[in-house]
Amino acid sequence: MNFQKIRLAAGLYFVATPIGTARDITLRALDVLASADMIAAEDTRSLRRLMEIHGVPLEGRRILAYHDHSGAGARGKILEALAQGQSVAYASEAGMPLIADPGYDLGRQAAEAGHNVTCAPGPSAVLTALTLAGLPTDAFFFAGFLPNASGARRSRIEALRSVPGTLVFYESPKRVAGCLADLAAVLGGERQAALCRELTKKFEETRRGTLADLASEYQDASVKGEVVLLVDRAHSQSVKETDVEEALIRALETHSVRDAADLVSEMFSLPRRPIYQKALKLGKG
Repeated sequence: MNFQKIRLAAGLYFVATPIGTARDITLRALDVLASADMIAAEDTRSLRRLMEIHGVPLEGRRILAYHDHSGAGARGKILEALAQGQSVAYASEAGMPLIADPGYDLGRQAAEAGHNVTCAPGPSAVLTALTLAGLPTDAFFFAGFLPNASGARRSRIEALRSVPGTLVFYESPKRVAGCLADLAAVLGGERQAALCRELTKKFEETRRGTLADLASEYQDASVKGEVVLLVDRAHSQSVKETDVEEALIRALETHSVRDAADLVSEMFSLPRRPIYQKALKLGKG
């Protein structure tokens, strides 16, 4: 038996569940599921099956469905249980609760009502993909799912162009080809990227390459399973001091110091203030 039935303090317990392999669940998560007064889940059938695999008995407890379509009614039942001093476990269908999954309103309202809110952490597709992608992990931005329509998708990608970290997206296998094409078109085909599929499952796969390479590879491919796309940050090219100075000298021939500084700053994507100070010196020369 992998779980212990323990006395849980009253409060809301977010429980991470496996993203593929059932054995990835933590022992603490099993303890919480075995011990909570009330259990809620995004998908009641998948959580019930997970508990069966690990031999965690319901012992008369029913699993309350709480998802995007269950509305305020289910949330009200959970908050009422918390108000009565009960312990409530909530699990998303897979991975960490609230990460591109329902639960935000529940956690916020429980905390605002003064209830204890904690988490039994575990598997995450975002972090697993970052570990496997071979891209920088010192900073990253999780953007969730991009819009379905290409125009809206490109607008969203454009807004993320200058994020100083690795970009991480969830994507439907049916839209992978279109998404990669739009990423390459907006961000530039030379950016390094990775496609992670079916993480922790039997057919786990990670493909790495430039956005142009991946877009070409998946243009007519049939993709199955859950997908995480990762794209390296933009890398600004090093700018020589002499290039900046020459550009300022040319700009000052036909522009004021202020306008010349604005022009060169934008040209090289550099902070305006030091460019303006240099333009002042050159303008007096």
